[in-house]
Amino acid sequence: MAYFSFDASAFFFFFLGFVIHPILNRAVAWGPVDPTNGFISLPLNLSYYHIQKPYDVPEDQRYSFVNGVHKCWVYSTDKPHTLTSQTKPRTEIAIQGYNYSSGVWQFEGYGYVPYGTSGVCIMQVFGASAPHATTLMVRVYNGSLMYYKGPVLVPNIYDHWFRLNVIHDVDSAKVKVYINGTLKIEADGRGGTSHAFKCGVYAQNNDSFYMESRWKGIKVLKKCD
Repeated sequence: MAYFSFDASAFFFFFLGFVIHPILNRAVAWGPVDPTNGFISLPLNLSYYHIQKPYDVPEDQRYSFVNGVHKCWVYSTDKPHTLTSQTKPRTEIAIQGYNYSSGVWQFEGYGYVPYGTSGVCIMQVFGASAPHATTLMVRVYNGSLMYYKGPVLVPNIYDHWFRLNVIHDVDSAKVKVYINGTLKIEADGRGGTSHAFKCGVYAQNNDSFYMESRWKGIKVLKKCD
């Protein structure tokens, strides 16, 4: 007479795989998303860009725009952007004309950071409640793209283009950062009555002697009502 042997552990793992495998497949299939869905892209051209650079040098010695690519660079020994400023050196593209105090806004741009640039903010949401000046900073330290001083958003960011999307929901006091369509962090807002987007290079702590970032495809978007 033949006997049927039931292996409970084998059945359990078979059942677990049967249930979980489709779920994992769906999760992998989701992959990167388009953070701009549900947003409208606002008109934007060079007239909206104000270049903040060391006050004692001509603009073309710290900024260029060639073949659709904005290049911003600065040295740790440079002067601040105004005679009265006590801040560290910067060359930033400050987007004017789209300051906001409510609603859901988004910055999109393709960024590039060359090897060696470190201790620098490459993108910020300006405006916050005291004692803060910014709601968000995306910084680079030793090749890692970071939210302020941490956590790390992406390691090994040097020498390749990446898509950066920053969504600021003012009313909900939330900020989301996407890199190449993948959500990397959702953080709390920092208050403030007026906000604006900036990108470029703005020296922070432990800054390298030379700092550079490049940008293309910059957009400002607003959530559809």
